[in-house]
Amino acid sequence: MALSKKPEGFLSRNGKPKLRILLSALLVVVALVNVFSEQLAVSFNFESFWSFRKAPKKNVIFFVTDGMGPASLSLSRSFRQYTQDLPIDDVLTLDDHFIGSSRTRSSDSLITDSAAGATAFSCGLKSYNGAIGVDSDKNPCGTLLEGAKLQGYLTGLVVTTRITDATPAAFSAHADYRFQEDLIALHQLGEYPLGRSVDLMLGGGRTNFYPPDADSKYGSHGSRADGRNLIKEAQEDGWQYAGSREEFDQLQNGHNVSLPLLGLFADNDIPFDIDRKDDEYPSLEEEAMTAINALTKATEDSDKGFFLMIEGSRIDHAGHQNDPAAQAREVLAFDRAFKAVIEYVENSDTETIIISTSDHETGGLTIGRQVTPQYPEYIWFPRILEQANHSGEYLTSKFLAFKDSASKKDERSFVKEELFEKGLSIKDYTEDDVDAIISAPDSGRIKDKLNDMVSFRAEIGWTTHGHSAVDVNIYAYANKESTWKTLLHKLQGNHENTEIGQFMADFLEIDFAEVTEKVRDTKHSPKAADVSAQSDLHDEYYHKLN
Repeated sequence: MALSKKPEGFLSRNGKPKLRILLSALLVVVALVNVFSEQLAVSFNFESFWSFRKAPKKNVIFFVTDGMGPASLSLSRSFRQYTQDLPIDDVLTLDDHFIGSSRTRSSDSLITDSAAGATAFSCGLKSYNGAIGVDSDKNPCGTLLEGAKLQGYLTGLVVTTRITDATPAAFSAHADYRFQEDLIALHQLGEYPLGRSVDLMLGGGRTNFYPPDADSKYGSHGSRADGRNLIKEAQEDGWQYAGSREEFDQLQNGHNVSLPLLGLFADNDIPFDIDRKDDEYPSLEEEAMTAINALTKATEDSDKGFFLMIEGSRIDHAGHQNDPAAQAREVLAFDRAFKAVIEYVENSDTETIIISTSDHETGGLTIGRQVTPQYPEYIWFPRILEQANHSGEYLTSKFLAFKDSASKKDERSFVKEELFEKGLSIKDYTEDDVDAIISAPDSGRIKDKLNDMVSFRAEIGWTTHGHSAVDVNIYAYANKESTWKTLLHKLQGNHENTEIGQFMADFLEIDFAEVTEKVRDTKHSPKAADVSAQSDLHDEYYHKLN
């Protein structure tokens, strides 16, 4: 077979390429490269290219349902279905985002308190009951909020209890004991090695920010022992301050905010939702969306987002007081806030994760109670909770205020008419019930009696005024599919509470050890006299009445 001829044109007679042709081709290539390079320099935005290569902008919104256990969800879901005449498949927003459960023990007890529970989230480690942002050896531990701030994120805390209470404190302060609320307030405003780490705080708790002798415009129950007026100092340092419902409304749902923002809407805790007056106090939903809108606006031109902790704080207090009517409404108020935030994140272009869980369960709530010798009696009555118009806490305060200037006869009439009939819608009370209120040795026993009158009739049981060791639920959402898959991989199923904190740290690329090194010199220990003066029973159940 004859071989085909070699192509001619590019080869010389001796088979080598023609030099002239190759040189010409090379010159053409060089010219084209020069032209292309000039066009590339004009049209290609290298800054945009490198910004594209940077880590994506992120937000973390962490919800804490303080004291809410699985039974609290069952109670509140059925209560809502009954009171709003909803079908049995109508569930809470939380229910649609359930992914797992969390184990809650602290380093020194199988039953945690809120301080150790929050420190597990904020520092990603186990500590002792009462610990605020310190490890089990009482050394300050770097927190998620501090780590986020060091990386350029904006940060916020939203609560319905005191802003210096255990959960918000564990993210923003370092103290050996939770009772050090005067010190916690200083840390939150930036008086510690890191300077100001919190950009926004909304909640109650004015009392620890000003002294008893301060001008009445700050409040009427100041308790700072050092005589300092931190509200005044904060304003002088550039903080925007809102101390009333009117001033909260002026924030325009977060669209009229200048960070840093301090909003303290009660001297102590914001009232239970069952008692809260809309024209006096903002709801948790209003606080949450004001914070989110403010932080969103403040980060719109930044490549960093924000870290925000939102707590349904007083679910826990209702559990401590064994008040089912208050707790059902606290859970529903939280669910409304959670729903509003979910809807915001669904429409956000910024990669965002939402995680919600509890630090512990409170009260040992059981939905079902043996109140008669007959067995079985498989029922409970949401109607009794619906008919209660106020919490036991509110009615106790009302009675004590009346009792100071009333006769014994007037007291009995007041208890019957104002507490039992109007307050709780209970008509089948006895004279012994009245006697129990009038002869109660302290406010706690009055609350216990009032709340048990509701629980007994609704056939709801409680095992403790403290916390329990029951596992608590984890809920989550992410608006980016790959992030959602990672979140499920890490947190679906049953986990230690510390794993939740570590996941958020990993998501924001926070190194807890590096942050801890920066806060190790923080003043965190109280004087011995301050410790000895504290009651062993210092906990949420013993908070002051408004």
